[in-house]
Amino acid sequence: MEQSLGKHVRIVYLHGAWVWASLVTFFLSAVCGGIGLLTHRKSFHCWSSAFGRTGLLLWITYLPLSLWAMQLNWNGLFLAEPRWRLALVFAIGGVMLQIGLGLANKPKLTSLLNILYFIVLIIAIQNTSNVLHPASPILNIDAWRIQLFFTGLVILTLIAAWQIARWWYRREQYCTAQ
Repeated sequence: MEQSLGKHVRIVYLHGAWVWASLVTFFLSAVCGGIGLLTHRKSFHCWSSAFGRTGLLLWITYLPLSLWAMQLNWNGLFLAEPRWRLALVFAIGGVMLQIGLGLANKPKLTSLLNILYFIVLIIAIQNTSNVLHPASPILNIDAWRIQLFFTGLVILTLIAAWQIARWWYRREQYCTAQ
């Protein structure tokens, strides 16, 4: 992979790490939402909301990284790429969802819809074809150093995501009220 992409491989690594961190954050949102629905504990609903917003922030900010990677590696923007269209649709839908959930201010509804959003996103990703985008390039490469470096990038991005989620959590009056 490094030989075919050359010096532009770094942006591809960052782009991939950002996507994976976003997916992990959406997963955490769904898990916290599920626990909140089962246990009726307000803190889990709050974490579901915080992780959902954080995942969406990462998802939206990965879009420019994706465009940059396209431009550098494919010598242009291929906006008909199914993965790009999926990312854009879920970014727009996610913004609308999070705005609606914020206005509704119903923690149980937030948890439920964050679970559904994650499930639908994963199903959509699994059923989206690739035109130029390779399928899981990092996972399918036989170079442990690249995979280790990539894992480090994902972990660093998740640490940043944790800080952002904590900020969202503290910002909610419902979550911090005694």
